[in-house]
Amino acid sequence: MALLEVHDLYTRYGSIKALHGVSFNVEAGQVVSLIGANGAGKTTTLNSISGLLKPTQGRIVFDGKDITGWRSDRITGLGLVQVPEGRQIVSTMTVLENLQLGAYLRKDRAAVEQDLENIFERFTRLRDRLNQKAGSLSGGEQQMLAVGRALMTRPRLIMLDEPSMGLAPMLINEIFKIIADIKAKGIPILLVEQNARKALQIADYAYVLEIGSVVHQGKASDLQNDPRIVSAYLG
Repeated sequence: MALLEVHDLYTRYGSIKALHGVSFNVEAGQVVSLIGANGAGKTTTLNSISGLLKPTQGRIVFDGKDITGWRSDRITGLGLVQVPEGRQIVSTMTVLENLQLGAYLRKDRAAVEQDLENIFERFTRLRDRLNQKAGSLSGGEQQMLAVGRALMTRPRLIMLDEPSMGLAPMLINEIFKIIADIKAKGIPILLVEQNARKALQIADYAYVLEIGSVVHQGKASDLQNDPRIVSAYLG
């Protein structure tokens, strides 16, 4: 059984159909990437899974539980955590307060302190800015903070929405090293990323979305060499 199963998902924005029967799976330990042009439905898919949008049809199953239409806080409580596009950190709170916010639902205080220490070992720049307002961080630092906040939930699956958006090339490489580190720790990742080349390099499996539908799928290594994918998305 896949850890996350999405079956025939339809989602609307008012009268506009944004998703048209999207189906895919994420297995334990996998990085699965959704690629496609702007407006293809990638972010809508993540928002539908995380409870920010309510699907009009289809099923979302996480670890054997049908979570279709659940509130986002209930979904997060299961360990299915989204790092949204644009990071959406709380800019008026400090770095430490943002990280503590990620552990809000947890009761294991000692383990929370250990996880904070692990975050600071992984993201040394965040330790240096512990009491700094999050809104004053650079774009790359804010993305590290958003990922760190997600890790503080002790996720069973992380959904990353455009983690490299707006970052300089050197910082993009750093963000993908962080994604590789998360993968190495065995945490499954559902990755939405405009940089299709980078996404396919790190993913195990990928799905290509066009206008709200899955039009191609396969092993990421195969898609990197598929002439249709190279021409349309890899330039």
